[in-house]
Amino acid sequence: MTTLFSKLLTKADIENGLSIPASTLGPLPFQEGHSMNMHVHDGNGQEWIFSCSIKGNESVGRFLSVGWIEFVRERNLQVDDNVTILEEVMKNRVTGTWIKIEVKRKIRLFGKDIWADVK
Repeated sequence: MTTLFSKLLTKADIENGLSIPASTLGPLPFQEGHSMNMHVHDGNGQEWIFSCSIKGNESVGRFLSVGWIEFVRERNLQVDDNVTILEEVMKNRVTGTWIKIEVKRKIRLFGKDIWADVK
């Protein structure tokens, strides 16, 4: 698997939608204002369809805005949870790639911080 993007969630990511700076994704094939759907799979194998659009502003430049509020609510995501989007090449099934999403939350266990999967 190849990590495409990873970040600690902010209040804006949870309330308004996930923002992914274009600089972390490489050149975006679309212009500002274009939209698309991103099909992702979670650790349970469930498919989610996130609506995405290319946006921009002077302070951060171009970014991918990901509509994922239903996912946020169902998983009860919180500020500082870590979201990672990965590309997984499928060899045993139909040849192709899957986009996978993983979310982890830092918890304190026996006096140590560990990152646990949010399911």
